Amino acid sequence: MLTVVSDTHSTDSHRLTGRTLQAVRDADVVAHAGDFMRESVLDDFEREASRFLGVTGNNDDAGIRSRLPEARNFAFGGLTFAMTHRRPGGPTALPFFGRQRGADVVVFGHSHRPTYETTDDVVLLNPGSHAQPRGNRAAHAELEARDEGGVEGRLVTVEGDVFETFTVAPRDGSADG
Repeated sequence: MLTVVSDTHSTDSHRLTGRTLQAVRDADVVAHAGDFMRESVLDDFEREASRFLGVTGNNDDAGIRSRLPEARNFAFGGLTFAMTHRRPGGPTALPFFGRQRGADVVVFGHSHRPTYETTDDVVLLNPGSHAQPRGNRAAHAELEARDEGGVEGRLVTVEGDVFETFTVAPRDGSADG
């Protein structure tokens, strides 16, 4: 399982609780789309996850910036994921970022709003914030690899309520939500 989180905004701990904490501990890979804030929070995530991938956010300190890139690609379920915290430039910036990086899925944060959206080129996935939802649901994303390739995904609250499910198939297939 791939667990995706973002926007922790903490100065003292990972602030993981409930289903989100369990999903991080159970995951084969944990991806964090930035805004940890302090390097000790990044350390906490790395201790909880068996494999951890992160990017910097606009609120991250110098220690985090020295350890993590602003953007990265990774593979899961036969798909290519491109991850960044945010991309200024309006509604076309994230799909363009995904095309530039040859991605099937763009993982991003910043808005604190859990989002799954398909575009002509790529799928856009924001897990929201598990710790500081700012008027949205406190949430994360869970993705399971499918035998035929691609992933089955869900947006899940910290309490464990699934509020959106989706499938992302390899490029020769289709994505639907």
